[in-house]
Amino acid sequence: MPIAIIDFETTGLSPTMGDRATEVAIVLVEGDRVVDRFQSLMNAGVHINAFIESYTGITNDMVRAAPPAESVMADAARFVGDAPMVAHNASFDRRFWAAELARLDMPAAQPFACTMLLARRLYPEARSFRLASLAAFHDLSFSGRAHRAMADAEVTAALLARIHRDLERRYDVFDCTHDLLVKVQKAPKTKVGEAIRRYLEPVVG
Repeated sequence: MPIAIIDFETTGLSPTMGDRATEVAIVLVEGDRVVDRFQSLMNAGVHINAFIESYTGITNDMVRAAPPAESVMADAARFVGDAPMVAHNASFDRRFWAAELARLDMPAAQPFACTMLLARRLYPEARSFRLASLAAFHDLSFSGRAHRAMADAEVTAALLARIHRDLERRYDVFDCTHDLLVKVQKAPKTKVGEAIRRYLEPVVG
């Protein structure tokens, strides 16, 4: 089954405070190979302040010309289907995914893995765990402007591929499932190897 890597740009930090999504991008990956992409600006009828316009490059004029948030999110949900999801700082994207789909009375039950949490466990020597910092740490390049949804989703996909390779190299993980990523991100930093062994034992036992 493919994994859906998602990134939102938004008007602020929390949908519970009235913030809405302004752009969504989703990259479908199978193994380490990108097999499909979805991206759209969306108009949720919410003003974007000057700081967010400068930060993301998404302006109020751009959003006014975009399709309604409801139709974009319905298309995004169909694109993802039942695929498990990955995001960088997934707690942020998961909140907006759930909040935007809730407006359509659509479920948002997919489990999320987080490349930021995984990086904290696998690369403790990194100075920062922001996406741009980890991209620099691993020499991963953005295909577009950082803080635009597709550029961030594609770098997250590249970071996930690096995580897969390092799990294989360090722990002999040759089939890195989404379930295993979730186990690893929840493990204490000093217990990553133990968590992987416990997960794999039923398979090899």
